[in-house]
Amino acid sequence: MAVVVRAGAAPLWWLGVFAAGTGVLVPGVTGRRIGVLTGAALFLVGGAAAALVRRRRYTALLRGVVRAGRYDVLQDRAVTVRNWRRGHRWWLLLAFVAALGGSLAVPAAGGMLLAGLGAGLRLKAAWLGRRERAGQTLLWVRVDWLDRCGGGPAGKAVKGLRGTGVAAGDAAPGGARRRTAAPV
Repeated sequence: MAVVVRAGAAPLWWLGVFAAGTGVLVPGVTGRRIGVLTGAALFLVGGAAAALVRRRRYTALLRGVVRAGRYDVLQDRAVTVRNWRRGHRWWLLLAFVAALGGSLAVPAAGGMLLAGLGAGLRLKAAWLGRRERAGQTLLWVRVDWLDRCGGGPAGKAVKGLRGTGVAAGDAAPGGARRRTAAPV
């Protein structure tokens, strides 16, 4: 589950940093100083919103974790990240273009908002990782539920979470890539 949350963090962060850096080069209507200060406020607000939104739904799903069964379809981290990024590439491109276009009015603000959203998603994945470590279980969303839901890993189509041991799969708690081989 944390893998799906974390899949959008890196693209949003890097596209936001690039858009903010490019936006600073253009003086814009409001000027660089106001643009950067506005962007800093948007970074904080966007990061907090992304980290805290739907936290109750995640907590409710965490309470009802069931051990993954034989017929549950779970997929590796790399496949999940690749599928999420392919499915959202046009939204990411649209957000990047909007951030760059907004730089003509308020320099760097849109890019810093995108970067804040990426940082917030990273914080949410870290929160989920702490919950996974505390319970000594990796949390999974069934692939067939994830494909149907428009609300991400906590969408309406997700009826519950599946759990496996922390050695399962190629992801570490929190959705990060496993650095060492999984213990047998």
